[in-house]
Formats: sequence, C-alpha cells, structure tokens
Amino acid sequence: MNLRRILDLPLLAVALLGAALASGCAGWPVQEMSNARQAIVAAEKAGAERYAPETLAEAQKLLSSAKSHSSQGDYRTARDEADLAREKAIQARKLAEEAQAPAKAPSTTPGPVPEPNP
Repeated sequence: MNLRRILDLPLLAVALLGAALASGCAGWPVQEMSNARQAIVAAEKAGAERYAPETLAEAQKLLSSAKSHSSQGDYRTARDEADLAREKAIQARKLAEEAQAPAKAPSTTPGPVPEPNP
C-alpha cells in the first residue's frame, strides 16, 4: 500500500502543476493588450484614420472595452476583445495600404504578335 502512495505522488504533482498553469492563463492579458495597441499604432501610421476610419474606430473601441473588462477582473473577455481589436486594426491597416496603392493600369506590354498569312 505504501508503494501505491509513492506512485500517486508524481501524478498528484503533475495535476497540481497543470492546474497552476491553467489558472495562470486566466491572468491579466498583457501580451494581447500590447499586440492590440501596436496594431492600432501601425494602422494609424498607415493612414487608417483617413482611409478606414470606421474599422480603426472599432479597433479602438474594442481595446477600450478590453481595458475596462480587465480592470474589472474579467480577463477572458478582455483577452478576447484585445484579440479582436488587433484583428480590426490589422484590417484597417490593410484597407489604408490598399487605398494608397497605385491603381493597376492595364498592361502596356504587347501580347503575342499573330503570324502573317501568306
């Protein structure tokens, strides 16, 4: 019976370690908030305020809401909103970049030249 208790200890240790790691995931979403802030700054630098104002505003609103939820201890919602804010900011940046890209002009390279019929 003592051998059984000795064998159960590593199992218990693994279970406790897993629980500790899982609870750590529910902490303040520092990385997600940082990623969202950086994506918003990049979108602003790309001209999203002019070319994608609605999408940028949505990203900013989501980040603000994430901050609010985080301060209330609702870390899961804060993390989800920060991730959504980042996605919206990336979308705003892409829209701004596309709006400023030169329009593709029709190709001026001549196509194949037909052979003359004799």
